[in-house]
Amino acid sequence: MSASQPASPASLAQMLLDWYDRHRRRLPWRAAPGVRPAPYRVWLSEIMLQQTTVPVVAGYFRRFLERWPTLESLAGAELDDVLHAWQGLGYYARARNLHACARLVLAEHGGRFPAEENALRDLPGIGRYTAAAIAAIAFDRPATVVDGNVERVIARLRAVDTPLPQAKNALYALAAEITPEARAGDYAQALMDLGASVCTPRNPGCLACPWQNACEGRAQGIAESLPRRAPKRERPLRHGVSFWLMRSDGAVLLRRRPDEGLLGGMIELPTTPWRDEPWDLAEASAHAPQPLPWQALPEPVRHGFTHFEIELLVAAAETEEGAADGDDGAIWCPPSRFSEHALPTLTRKLVRYAARHRPGLVRK
Repeated sequence: MSASQPASPASLAQMLLDWYDRHRRRLPWRAAPGVRPAPYRVWLSEIMLQQTTVPVVAGYFRRFLERWPTLESLAGAELDDVLHAWQGLGYYARARNLHACARLVLAEHGGRFPAEENALRDLPGIGRYTAAAIAAIAFDRPATVVDGNVERVIARLRAVDTPLPQAKNALYALAAEITPEARAGDYAQALMDLGASVCTPRNPGCLACPWQNACEGRAQGIAESLPRRAPKRERPLRHGVSFWLMRSDGAVLLRRRPDEGLLGGMIELPTTPWRDEPWDLAEASAHAPQPLPWQALPEPVRHGFTHFEIELLVAAAETEEGAADGDDGAIWCPPSRFSEHALPTLTRKLVRYAARHRPGLVRK
C-alpha cells in the first residue's frame, strides 16, 4: 500500500465536497442542493438522531412534521402528546427538552432559532455537537460538527491511536483544522455521509473514499482498527419490584413518574425505588399502592439502560376499589387503552410479562 499523500485542509475539504455533490444521501430532513434548510427541520432531525439511527428516525420525523409542521405548533402541544409521539425512540429526556426548547425559542427568540453556536447551546437539549450541526447546516456557519461517525473518519484520516473517550478533544481539534469557511453545512453533511456509507466501522470502503490517498490510517494498514476504544466497564445491576394492580372493572393502576430524572414524565406501573440489592417481597410491599396479598410472578424482567441494567420483580394483585385518577399520580386504565399513554420500553416489557404470566388479571 502506498504512503498517504499530504493534502492541505482546504484540499481535503474540497475533495469531500466534490464527492458529496455526486453521492449525497437523500434524507427526509435534508434540503435539495442550493436550498437553505429550514432551521426547525434541522433541529428536529438532529435531536431525533441523537442515539438513534437514520432508518428509525425517518418515520418518526415524517409523523412529527405531519402533526407539528412548525415550531409554533410544537410549542403549543401538550407534553403528554409529544411523549406519546416519541414512544419507541427512547431517551425520553430528548422529547422533554424538545418541547421545552420549542417553547423557549418561541417565547424568547420570537420563534427563530439563533444562528450562533454559543446561543444555541443555551437552549434545552442542545450540546456542542447539536449546536454545531444546526449552525452549520441551517445557517451555513463554519462550525465543526463531530459525532461518532466523524470521530471515526478523523481518527482514521490522521491515524489517531489514542483510545476514546480520551481522544475526543484531539479529534475535535483535528476536525476543526479542515472545517471550511464556505459551504460549511454541505461539508458537515458530507462528513456524516462519508462515515455512514463509506468509512464504516467494519469493512470500510476505502476504494470509494475521496480521502483514500490522504488517509494515514489506510497507509499504515490500521484504518479498520480505528478509533480505538478503552475497555467498557461492566454495567451495574439494580433491582426493584413493580406492582400490577387490577381493579374489579378490569382497569390497571398506572402512575406518572416525576418530570425530572430517568424516564421523567413517562407512565409506569407503581414501583419500589431501584437499588443495588434485590428486594424481598414482604419488604417491597411497604411501597405497594395498596396493602394486599401480593403474588410474585415467576421471573424478574430485565432491561438495559445506558449506564446500568435493572431487574424488576412483578407482583400482582386484585382490588375491589381504587384511588381516583389523579390521586398521587394514579391513572386507572384498561389494558386495551394502554396505547393511549406514553409507556417507555421498560413498562411495555413489564405489561407484556404480566399479561403472559397472569392472564386471568388481564380483562378486556
